[in-house]
Amino acid sequence: MKKFLIIQTAFIGDVVLATAIIEKIHQFYPDATIDFLLRKGNEGLLKDHPFLKNVWVWDKKNQKNKNLLRIIHTVRHQQYDYVINAHRFATSGIITCLSKARHKIGFNKNPFSWCFTHKVEHIISAPYAHQPIHETDRNQSLITDLTDAHKAHPRLYPSEAAYEKVKPLQGQPYICIAPSSVWFTKQFPPDKWAALLNELPNRFKVYLLGAPSDATIASQIMKATYNENVQSLCGSLNFLESAALMKGAAMNYANDSAPLHFASAVAAPITAVYCSTVPAFGFGPLGENVRVVEVTEKLDCRPCGLHGLKACPQRHFNCAYKITNDQLLWWI
Repeated sequence: MKKFLIIQTAFIGDVVLATAIIEKIHQFYPDATIDFLLRKGNEGLLKDHPFLKNVWVWDKKNQKNKNLLRIIHTVRHQQYDYVINAHRFATSGIITCLSKARHKIGFNKNPFSWCFTHKVEHIISAPYAHQPIHETDRNQSLITDLTDAHKAHPRLYPSEAAYEKVKPLQGQPYICIAPSSVWFTKQFPPDKWAALLNELPNRFKVYLLGAPSDATIASQIMKATYNENVQSLCGSLNFLESAALMKGAAMNYANDSAPLHFASAVAAPITAVYCSTVPAFGFGPLGENVRVVEVTEKLDCRPCGLHGLKACPQRHFNCAYKITNDQLLWWI
């Protein structure tokens, strides 16, 4: 029986998109043992995942190097046939190199790719490429030789308990908005979210989703809108509970951030709002009832980087403020 380890120790959305690797390997090797290694704080995404045996957690914040050695020891002890590294940076490369796996697979941009038995070119498409490469395509390239060239979709598995928890919130049609982002220039401004809320039909309840740290922006939005059907759930739901709630929504709104991928992973409708970044970088929504919303005007300054920035370099933030409510209300 084959043993696989998938490594993705980056951020929440990266882990969600890497679940497509789990789906594909299970499809081709249904009897295989599949484990996953991620950073501490993200393990809730894979709680009770039906295709995983072990979820290894690396605490990168507390005693990082000591915990890295502990993880390396754990991985070596497992004697994996395949280690598939979807992360491009040095520490995951070290884990892969020292894994003792028969097959070590990863991207050529990893600083330790010289010790991989198989390395794959990592390509990020040009900002306005006609047929951009999605992150799931990049991840699929790691396992094409083991499976086939057709990518799977990412998937999360909220438990029955998660669906039961959100059931009391589903008494009327509702919309979910995940208004925050780690990066300022990825984040649709609070006053713009409030303007959207002002135009939503009264028949919809609106839930603001996020971590406890997002309660401040939720409060700003609620103070700026006269829509009385808005409730903040920031800090009230975990990852899988949030995904369960999003699955039943009439529409979900999110920035270029992790909640966008939650929607993709439970086949939920999603309107993805892109400010300074562009979907061509590979992190767009997946599914049928999805829409990317971005400024229609060609801005010379957009995108201003592969990732978000702490402030708009041009100080006007037109990539956000020139998005209109008509664009956001496309589905009504």
